[in-house]
Parts: sequence; C-alpha cells; structure tokens
Amino acid sequence: MTEHITHRIAGKPWSGPAERTGDVFDPATGAVKATVDFAGPGEIDEAVRAAAAAFPAWRDTSLAGRSRVLFRFRELLAARQDELARIITAEHGKVVSDAAGEVARALENVEYACSAPQLLKGEFSENASTGIDVHSTARPLGVVGVISPFNFPAMVPLWFVPNAIACGNTVVLKPSEKDPSASLFIAELLAEAGLPDGVLNVVHGDKVAVDALLEHRDVQAISFVGSTPIARYVYEKATAAGKRCQALGGAKNHMAVLPDADLDGAADAAVSAGFGSAGERCMAVSVVVAVDPIGDELVAKITERMRALRVGDGRDPDSEMGPLVTAAHRERVASYVAAGVDEGAELVVDGRNPDIHGGGFWLGPTLFDRVRPEMSIYTDEIFGPVLSVVRVASFDDAVALVNANHYGNGTAVFTTDGGTARRYTGEVEVGMVGVNVPIPVPVGYYSFGGWKDSLFGDSHAYGPEGFHFFTRRKVVTSRWPSAPSGAAGEPAGGGVNLRFPGNA
Repeated sequence: MTEHITHRIAGKPWSGPAERTGDVFDPATGAVKATVDFAGPGEIDEAVRAAAAAFPAWRDTSLAGRSRVLFRFRELLAARQDELARIITAEHGKVVSDAAGEVARALENVEYACSAPQLLKGEFSENASTGIDVHSTARPLGVVGVISPFNFPAMVPLWFVPNAIACGNTVVLKPSEKDPSASLFIAELLAEAGLPDGVLNVVHGDKVAVDALLEHRDVQAISFVGSTPIARYVYEKATAAGKRCQALGGAKNHMAVLPDADLDGAADAAVSAGFGSAGERCMAVSVVVAVDPIGDELVAKITERMRALRVGDGRDPDSEMGPLVTAAHRERVASYVAAGVDEGAELVVDGRNPDIHGGGFWLGPTLFDRVRPEMSIYTDEIFGPVLSVVRVASFDDAVALVNANHYGNGTAVFTTDGGTARRYTGEVEVGMVGVNVPIPVPVGYYSFGGWKDSLFGDSHAYGPEGFHFFTRRKVVTSRWPSAPSGAAGEPAGGGVNLRFPGNA
C-alpha cells in the first residue's frame, strides 16, 4: 500500500478531497512509494489565508521569542538529521552521505537565522537636525512564498524559511512534487519547536500551484530555485504582479585546471564535484577546462577515478552515486549523451548502461573529451552525471570561455600560483568562485547566488542578503518638544504646551 502525502495548512494535515495527485517514486527501484495531493488555486488561497491570519501575532512576537523557536528547531533538527537524510535518499535517490551533507549545510542557515536580534538591528542618528532624531527599523513583508526544487529538498527550503520567519514573515512553501516529504518533516519539527500554526504552511503541486502563488494578491514576495527558463518565468510573473522576487536559475559551472595545478587533486575534485548527487545540483562541475598541455594527463586521471566509482542504491553505505530522480529525467540526460556523440565529441566513458540489476532510474558517470562550445552538451544545463572536457591554449582563453557563457553561477580554478588565482577571481564574471575548491557554496553567513542568467532579481539567497530580502526598511524622524513649564523632573522652556485633559 502506497503512502498518501498531503498539504499542511494552519498547523495540521489538509483534509479536503484532491482533484489531482501525482506519484512519488523510489528512484533506486522505480516503484511508486507514495501519492501526493496537488494544490489548485483553492488550496493555495486557503494556505495564504492561514499565513495572513497568523502574520499579525508573529510579526509582533519579540525577537527573543522568534529566536527561541529557531534555537529549539536547530536542536531538534540536529538530533534527527540522520532521519531527515534517510527521507531525502528514499525520494531523491542521492546516497546517504550526500543527503547528510545537505542537512549539515541546512543547519548552518538555521544557525545564522538564530542571530536575528543582532541582524535586525536598525540605525539611529541623534540630533540629525536640532532636536530631531532619526532611526530606522527592519519590518517584515507579510506572507511570502517559497518554491523549492527537487535536488535539495531540505537544504533549499532551509535557505529561505528560517530567515523569513526570523524576520517576522509567514510562509507558504511549495516544495518539489518529486520529493515532498522532507519539507513536511521540517514543518513538523518547527511546530514541535513552538512555531505557531499558520506561520509555515506546506502545499504540494505543479505549475498550477506555482501560478496561483505568483498571482495571489496577498503574497508579498517569492523565493525560487530552479532552471533558468522557469526562473525567468517566475521572476517576470511575480514582478508583474507587484511582488518582490529572487529567482535563482541554472548553471554551467566550469572548473579551470592550469598547467601548474596538482593534477591528482584536480582529478579527485572533478569526479566528486561532477558526479556527487548524480550531478543533480546547481553547483555541480559540468565543464572541466583543461589548459594546455595537461589535457591528456588530466583526462586519463579522471577516467581512472570514474572507473572505480561505485554506483548503487543510495541507502547502501558503499554506494558513491545513486540513481536519477525520475525515469523522465533519466531519459532526458541520456538524450544529451546521444547528442554529444552525434555532434562529434569524444565519448571517453559511457554511463548509459550501468551494471545494476533491477529497476530504478540509473545512468552511470559519463565523460566527454574535446567538447566544443557550440555543442548542446556544452551549451545546455544537463543536470546529470555528464562531465565535459574543453581544451584551451592559455589562461586567457579559459577566462574568455567562462565569461562567454550565459550562465554565471559558480566556477573554480585549480592552480598553485597565488597571483594567477587572484587574477582569475578578479576577471571571471561569475557570482561564486572557488580556488582549489570545486564547489564554492558559501557558508551560511555569506550569501549564495550567481550572475547573468543564473539569477533574476538583485538579492542572493540566505546570509545577509537573505535578511535584506525578507524585510523592508522604515525610517522614523522624530522631535519631542520640551515638557510644559513646571512639569516634574523637566526644565522649564519654550516648548509647545502639551497639556491634555487629566494632566496635573
């Protein structure tokens, strides 16, 4: 018997009849493990109304009170992180070690949000003009929507939700319908930590639910992570409706390997960053830029490591790479491998037929060499375990290649020369840069986000920019006239007489 997954609105499971549902699969076996209710405009309106009803009391909850909830949530999440990792693996397919790493990074963001009293302090100018003081406050927006992707079903919601509620907002979260259980687990832990009903609501669904959130007049802001075409759509539709929006899009992350680099370390990094989580992450390395003359040696080292990579069920502790999330996505990624062959790239390792028995959405690690920038395996975000090697003649060619790409999410450079690394980080037109670090995801007290077609909007996710996104500034200019002559404890003066009925 399959599990039934439904929405969580106003602190309890939704009890209405669903007009549409979807299947949730076990990616390692291909079996349907659950059905999930899909929200329509009515369910979205119900969730938004619950969030709107909870907003005044939560907005007026003290900073200390909000922080206490987040501190308790942090402790509950830390105590049950292994359970959450298993939930992620069961629906996404990534190996448990990858899932555990996801939860660990999510915890960083919760810990940052716990410092809300410090982060929400305003500014104060005494005597800005004679007798006039000016101060600013950071005020919550109201009801905000979060639309998160399948590839990090716990970490990405926790990029946004802790900061949003720390700032005093209430939230409607729509996770991916492919792996919805992690968000419900998070919502239940927050409720256990003392979060009032309605402050966080979780609704499931597809484009119908997304459009309803984007169009709802009581939703003040949208945070989104997904592919670039959908990010552009979300940004344009949300902003046309007058909402604040941060829409993080796709990527084609390049790892430049210079002739002086430690090639063993670079090869290790390329394999872990290219094939971890089966390449289903926006910070995965998908292009290795080999600067002459090290191309042959580097490809040989990468190939050797790929041959030893253990592909299997993510619940098996010996597995190093799991399946893809759905059959449809597996076929999409495999179609790019076929296209790369047709376009003339050299297929060094073909992962289309891994030696794995039984069902499941399997595609092994794949390596192309001598890829050209006009090929689809280079231009498109594949979002799977396909690594392309592009060979260039010089450092300048490597920088030019990266900068010509319409994505600008993450990049890395491998070198032992500090001056060259410094030049690369300065010249490359990308939002996040790693020096001998293949996946330069910022820690929780910095902010995550790319440039160009990898980000729509002007605020990156989490960290300082996350708090900025979920608040708006109010500036108060005040003057207090002198008390009436003879008032107790006040000097006599020429101020305005402010006697009111009942004053002594």
